[in-house]
Amino acid sequence: MFVALVETVKSRVVSHVQNTYGYTPKQLVIEQPPKVEMGDLALPLCFELAKVLRKSPRQVAGEIAGSIGAIPGVAAVEVAGAGYLNLFFARHFFLKNLYEALARPPSRPETLPFGASGKIILEHTNINPNKAAHIGHLRNAVLGDTFARILRFTGASVEVQNYIDDTGVQVADVVVGFQHLEGKRLEDVKRIPGKFDYYCWDLYARVSGFYEQTPENARLRAETLRLIEEGHNETAELAHYVSHRIVQCHLNTMWRLGIQYDVLPRESDILHLKFWDYAFDLLKKSGAIYFEERGKNKGCWIMRLGTAEVSADESETAEQELEHEEDKIIVRSNGTVTYVGKDIAYQLWKLGLLGMDFYYQSFHRYEDGHIVYMTDSRPSEQPAGLRFGSGNRVYNVIDSRQAYLQNIVIAGLRALGYSEQADRSSHFSYEMVALSPRCCADLGIQLSDEDKRRPYVEVSGRKGLGVKADDLIDTLLDNALQEVKMRHPELNEEEARRLASAIAVSALRYFLLKYTRNSVIAFDFKEALSFEGETGPYVQYAVVRANNIFRKVQESDPACRQSRVDDFITHEFDATLCQALMDDELWRLATLAAQLESQARVAVQTSEPATVAKYLFTLAQAFNNFYHRHRIISEPDPQRKLFLLALTRIIRDQLQIGLSLLGIQVPEKM
Repeated sequence: MFVALVETVKSRVVSHVQNTYGYTPKQLVIEQPPKVEMGDLALPLCFELAKVLRKSPRQVAGEIAGSIGAIPGVAAVEVAGAGYLNLFFARHFFLKNLYEALARPPSRPETLPFGASGKIILEHTNINPNKAAHIGHLRNAVLGDTFARILRFTGASVEVQNYIDDTGVQVADVVVGFQHLEGKRLEDVKRIPGKFDYYCWDLYARVSGFYEQTPENARLRAETLRLIEEGHNETAELAHYVSHRIVQCHLNTMWRLGIQYDVLPRESDILHLKFWDYAFDLLKKSGAIYFEERGKNKGCWIMRLGTAEVSADESETAEQELEHEEDKIIVRSNGTVTYVGKDIAYQLWKLGLLGMDFYYQSFHRYEDGHIVYMTDSRPSEQPAGLRFGSGNRVYNVIDSRQAYLQNIVIAGLRALGYSEQADRSSHFSYEMVALSPRCCADLGIQLSDEDKRRPYVEVSGRKGLGVKADDLIDTLLDNALQEVKMRHPELNEEEARRLASAIAVSALRYFLLKYTRNSVIAFDFKEALSFEGETGPYVQYAVVRANNIFRKVQESDPACRQSRVDDFITHEFDATLCQALMDDELWRLATLAAQLESQARVAVQTSEPATVAKYLFTLAQAFNNFYHRHRIISEPDPQRKLFLLALTRIIRDQLQIGLSLLGIQVPEKM
């Protein structure tokens, strides 16, 4: 409602200025006045127009206010200050339309068909399939999943991809561990019981020490990597099994947080289907890469960044260029392709510039029936209408430490002449997740006295020092379960665990989302699970509280059933009644509750999901203040009671919709 009314105002004002003055504003800025008494919208347009008309801004504002006429949903247009146009909404019209819009089933499609014009491809998670997911991976996945939800809420068609690097050095390291450290063959590995990703976590950490023992051991990585890329051999088969089994573990872990994907593109298929060969030829012909014939990179193909016209925000200092010298290698001297090379081919496919496609196979069906597909290099009959890739815009959710590599990928697009597509390719970066010292203690991680004094402690998967995602979720679940059992001893075990799960997921997802992407997060159990302060459970509890109001009103006053509230707003709530029932405090709350869609649009424009999280916390705070100030259940005035219930429903519904955008469900009780 808020967004629609703002768009109506924009259209009407621009049209009026064009017709009256023959001038089109460069940009129609709309602000919100600091005080509700000053109006609901403020337009500084007249300061721009005054320069063209050679009049004072206030004079121009007076002319427009006196001549613009009626604007649907606007009660008055006034001149303010040195020349602002301040608009006041028709409050009864605004509230009535907002209430009715929320009461109707949403017309916005949850997901548009794949292949629709303007499809957005969002790639996130991208965990190396060589060990269990850890807390840092969760931030990536939660950010990506939430941004996909917000994009769909604003009407976009979104395809979610999770790139599987099944031919990378990390998988090679685990294969080296199985074959040379433990002496296992494929059949032995298949018989490993229990949590396979946990087993590989420990093995991966041991391989680093194995490489350091002898030069021969260290050389095993390159040879194993070559065999994996080559395919059709025992080493490649073992790598295939390891990566597939761990990908399934990752899907199960992420589903615990409600995260799912549409397609899993495999790096091995990029190689086997010759995507890379085609992209390699393009890069050579364009002069974007060159063959190094001397020095430490002799025999390698190197990206020529100068040719690629790296933009100012993608450039690096000379010191950083030197630091990242090896990152420009596209093909190593032994013929193997680096991550950057394969990612350039992948990016071309995502944007529909490769002229080639994968085959696909159904890989996993979620509990809700959604199917995630995996790419394949083997010809097969494809389901009708199945089409992935060829996006109009691409977001790659990858941590900020990979910024230089992402810039090289974008530079590769520019070097090939795809500058427009490069502009539509975004690195959705974020900072790392660390642990607070108190969190380390809760997880049994031993810290030195020096680490105990630090604000946060970094973790390392390669060293085996970290928090596995499932362990973190389990600990949150156990802590939430204790709280639930203390508050609701009447619940059976299944009910208690279901409630605790909703709270634990809310705590984790909100904690990872409330910080802006450029903030380092120090995770802390106590802070995340608190029912007070800026937490997921706090926002959840506001919705539960609103639901309790409706339940108690139904029990104590059947005359205030939901249909009666609907009838009151639809047929009785007019301007006179609105003036009698709604003061500025309640109006401020109503307009705040109406801004979910506008906040979601800001989140898309800035690529910052924290915008929605912060908004929901602010709305929950405002509702709790409203709850304590107005005794809705015992309100003696029938009309005022119906009005307060209608306002409560608006806030409740907006909070619930907003939480769903964050991937958070609302439990029945807390």
